[in-house]
Amino acid sequence: MSRYVYDFIDGGKDLKDLLGGKGANLAEMTRMGLPVPPGFTISTEACREYLRTGSMPTGLLDEIEQHLRMVEEKTGKPLGDAHDPLLLSVRSGGKFSMPGMMETILDIGLRDANVAALARHSGDERFAWDSYRRLIQMFGKTVFDVPGDEFETELAAAREGAGVRSDADLTAAQLQDVVGAYKKVFHAHTGRDFPQAPHEQLLLAIASVFESWNAERAVLYRQQERIPQDLGTAVNVMAMVFGNRGEDSGTGVAFTRDPATGRRGVYGDYLRNAQGEDVVAGIRNTMSLDDLATIDPAAHRHLLSIMERLEERYRDLCDIEFTIENGKLWMLQTRVGKRTPAAAFVIAGQLVDEGTITLDEALQRVTGEQLAHLMFPSFDTAAAPAPLATGVPASPGAAVGAVVFDSAAAAAATEPVILVRRETNPDDLPGMIAAQGILTSRGGKTSHAAVVARGMGKTCVCGAEDLEIGPDSFTVRGQVIRAGDVISVDGTTGHIFAGSVPVRPSPVVRYFEGELTPMGDPLLSAVQRLLAHADHISRLGVHANADTGIDAERARRFGATGVGLCRTEHMFLGDRRVLVERLILADGDAEREAALADLLPLQRADFAELFTAMDGLPVTIRLIDPPLHEFLPPLEELTARVARAEALGEDPGSDSALLTAVRRMHEANPMLGLRGVRLGLVVPGLFAMQVRAIAEAAAARVAAGGDPRPEIMIPLVGAVQELATVRAEAESVLATVTGAPPIRIGTMIEVPRAALTAGEIADHADFFSFGTNDLTQMTWGFSRDDVEGAFFGRYLELGIFAASPFETLDTGGVGELVRIAVERGRAAHPGLVTGVCGEHGGDPASIRFFHHAGLDYVSCSPFRVPIARLEAGRAATTVASASDSR
Repeated sequence: MSRYVYDFIDGGKDLKDLLGGKGANLAEMTRMGLPVPPGFTISTEACREYLRTGSMPTGLLDEIEQHLRMVEEKTGKPLGDAHDPLLLSVRSGGKFSMPGMMETILDIGLRDANVAALARHSGDERFAWDSYRRLIQMFGKTVFDVPGDEFETELAAAREGAGVRSDADLTAAQLQDVVGAYKKVFHAHTGRDFPQAPHEQLLLAIASVFESWNAERAVLYRQQERIPQDLGTAVNVMAMVFGNRGEDSGTGVAFTRDPATGRRGVYGDYLRNAQGEDVVAGIRNTMSLDDLATIDPAAHRHLLSIMERLEERYRDLCDIEFTIENGKLWMLQTRVGKRTPAAAFVIAGQLVDEGTITLDEALQRVTGEQLAHLMFPSFDTAAAPAPLATGVPASPGAAVGAVVFDSAAAAAATEPVILVRRETNPDDLPGMIAAQGILTSRGGKTSHAAVVARGMGKTCVCGAEDLEIGPDSFTVRGQVIRAGDVISVDGTTGHIFAGSVPVRPSPVVRYFEGELTPMGDPLLSAVQRLLAHADHISRLGVHANADTGIDAERARRFGATGVGLCRTEHMFLGDRRVLVERLILADGDAEREAALADLLPLQRADFAELFTAMDGLPVTIRLIDPPLHEFLPPLEELTARVARAEALGEDPGSDSALLTAVRRMHEANPMLGLRGVRLGLVVPGLFAMQVRAIAEAAAARVAAGGDPRPEIMIPLVGAVQELATVRAEAESVLATVTGAPPIRIGTMIEVPRAALTAGEIADHADFFSFGTNDLTQMTWGFSRDDVEGAFFGRYLELGIFAASPFETLDTGGVGELVRIAVERGRAAHPGLVTGVCGEHGGDPASIRFFHHAGLDYVSCSPFRVPIARLEAGRAATTVASASDSR
């Protein structure tokens, strides 16, 4: 029979798969001898079995009872006892920290029959009734889906009736009235009285944790963060300790370093006479840990010593939840803390300097997506008006959008929005994902809004107390901001501005552009250091997709070691479109050759610009790929123009000939028709003109003392005969150009048949470059332009896709074709160079696959070159990721 329940002493931080993050870390702290209340963890295996069968696994209830007796023995209190009751907390805890799961339930075991006993034993009647009202509120909301607003309405009415602003100011008698009101709310929504049997409370709470794994908001977050949907969650059951026992009690959240900036030094929030959920919910504004040093010096010193031990143990920033009960410190949770992208880089560099981790490990503490966030622009504060208000800068960034006041409105918006709330809760997750930024009037850097925003890289400002937020507007110093009004939110300074504030380039981008040096800047120094190490250890080269000299120059500044894709079709647009029309409408060889002759010098100049920008580095030029009709006016437009002219008795002129040509070339599915190599074989001289332009531009660059390294890539090859024919023509052209350097000729693998026959094709290719965009379309049998908005959302909901196959490579299908092509190509041609030039070349997860598949380089847009460099280095390290801070 499977074992499902583990005492805290039974595990450790490396058992997150089995015990979840919270359970594994509670076990680790227990083994370290830290003051952790007694308790036990129900494993993720139990959750998966419950979700599979719809009932508690065989033997689980007996195991729970056995471990519950152990907790009762350690505390000397029976669960729900009428004289001195043991009370419990129940928390969810998956492998990864994940908003959207069931919220914590505190004080399980409290009931009508023992509230008075708790009051007598604690000597605090107010505390007892406050604990009971919390239990009913949490239990009703999380287990029975009673609307939380209805409980909040009753609590607000009690505060108003008592003439107080804080829940902590309500008396025992007033809280007893609140409990009565809560019971009525509970009964009205459930049709039953609040459960009075402690064991029933516990088992209902455990089942609710299991079921919350499939809650809509949890599924949504997992999709957003690409967390597997089949992991399941653990359940943590712990003896209660109370931060709401009076002024010598409280609760807090602490970080061993600042999670927003990475600065060294302890940091956190503390609330006197409060329970843990009060801090993270942001319903009361907090004091700092420095204030705790004044209030309770002994507890503060003990906390600091524990924080130092935990960071030493985890070798990373630690996020800690603690409670002080009548002066005694208790540790409720720790984990590797979420941090902003800037803090991630700064902390990784600090830990290397401190000798805590190696550079390889430091690379695993940062990600390409974090680097991408650092390259986003920030506000140009010199151009900003005076701020409306200032809150707590909880998650950096610059967000501009229309104000919305509820999650549903944010999720449904088609334009950028800022979600404005008094405080957020897990129900707000869909809106938080959709919004550009989040603004709250309550809470601090450890509130729900702040923690979730940092985890997602969203701009967030919390605790803007000057904002009086209503249902569809907020007021600040007499100024009213209504739903739909545009505001700007600065997550770095905490400033909130009316209207749209201009943005300025990120310092990281300015560093890549050569405008700033890293000297004296912790962030830029860390970025420089980690990218340099990534370049040193990576096996994958990083090239750029660039069609112009300007793009190529930027790519080179950003660290590209070549151009992996120049799309020549982009060179035929604009003013040159008329030349393509002449080519298509050519009547005979003479007219066609004249049109090509006019295009030749233009192409030559294009390539000369690229060779100058990338001197000494390879430039892979793809011959024209799209169907020719893309360079002509649409069929519907031409038909209307000709019909209008004929109806008016006017001469349609060239439109008539164009219409005839467009009709002749019209295809039901042009992306599967006359394009790529097929076009070069059907239109005489087209590819030859491009090859001559490449060779002549290279020869001119050599004559000027340069070092051009052109490569010619033939697109859409599906049969070796196609490549052999075009290659022979290209070589005959190259032989006529004096002074040109050696020019390699290869092909783009974007047709499944090419991947399967790669051994044959490699005999005629110097290199392969995988066009994974088309390869994905042709492997799946759907058009990207048509299907992404049509059914991808539903496929993601159903779990058919973990992520769009156009964003992250489908390794099981498209990736397998890549593996086959590399293996068969190199078997036939051992020196074959292989790369990828589809958009997957800039995707972190795909880059790891390409590394392990043995490719030589990836190519991506210039802006993503630093990201690809970092990920290429991360793929090359043998160090496992040490961070669970998703």
